[in-house]
Amino acid sequence: MHEPTAHEPLRKVMDQPRRRPATTRPPGGRPPGRQDARRPSARPVRVPPQLPPHPAELFTERLLLMLSGQRPVHWASRHFAGSLYDALIRLAENRPLNDRGRQPVVRGIGHYQPEPGVYEVFARISAGPRLHALAFRLHRGDDHRWLCTAVEMVGRPPRGTGA
Repeated sequence: MHEPTAHEPLRKVMDQPRRRPATTRPPGGRPPGRQDARRPSARPVRVPPQLPPHPAELFTERLLLMLSGQRPVHWASRHFAGSLYDALIRLAENRPLNDRGRQPVVRGIGHYQPEPGVYEVFARISAGPRLHALAFRLHRGDDHRWLCTAVEMVGRPPRGTGA
């Protein structure tokens, strides 16, 4: 390839027509061997936007991950009130939702709104054969972030066992 001179026009790649490879499709536009008359739809399918998860669901998941030992407590420390953070550290030390490596499962979540910006949340969580009740309180701060201010948890063995 030689350098263009001042009298020669500069040839750009875009000035040259692009060559397309020869197609092996028949004139009808169908791929070889296709017998049906399906065509792409004229409009792409639109997926409706999903609402963000409810704070009760988010905090249930956060607590589940911390109390099963899948995440350290400091992972979500900014979402918990100061005195509650210390209590969570003590509670998480025992990993109450860790049953010999089996993943805990949320069986149900509910909430009550005693006043605007406050939720009292309850969840049923199974960890192996045990069923746990998790309750916590959420407050929405002036900065519009949710803060967990109280957590309680109790567990029991399944019915019919002496454990």
